[in-house]
Amino acid sequence: MPAGTAVLVLLAVVVVTVVMGLVMRSRAGRARPAAGDVVGVAPASHFGEKATLVQFSTPTCARCPATARQLDALAARHPGVARLEIDLTERPELAARFDVMQTPTVLVVDSALAVRSRFGGQPRPAEVTSSLTAVLDQEHTGA
Repeated sequence: MPAGTAVLVLLAVVVVTVVMGLVMRSRAGRARPAAGDVVGVAPASHFGEKATLVQFSTPTCARCPATARQLDALAARHPGVARLEIDLTERPELAARFDVMQTPTVLVVDSALAVRSRFGGQPRPAEVTSSLTAVLDQEHTGA
C-alpha cells in the first residue's frame, strides 16, 4: 500500500473514532426511554413501594461508588424509593438481558417493576431527579 493511501486510511480511522467518541460522550448520563421490567432481578422486598433506582455495577467501575452515593441521597429524599445495586460479575446474564454496555447503568423503575428510563454511565443529577419525579408523580396521580 502506498504511503499516501496508508496515511488517508489512518486519518479516516482517527476521524471515525473521534466522531464515535463524541457521540457516545454526548449520550452518557442522559435519560433514555426504556421498556421491559425487572421482574426476577431481586426479591420483591428489595424494591421500593413507589419506585426503585436499579444500578448495575462491577467491582472495577470507577464511577459506581459516586453513583451509588448520588442515588442513595436521591432515594433518601423520597419515601417509598429504594436503590438496588446489582453486581454484574455475580449476575452476568443480566448484562445481556438489559443490554448493559457500560457501568454504571441505572434504571428508573416504577412500583409495577416496569423500567421507565435508563442511563448509560453516571446519570446527570437533574435528569435522574426528573425521571424519578415523573414516576412518582404518575404513582401519586394513579395515571
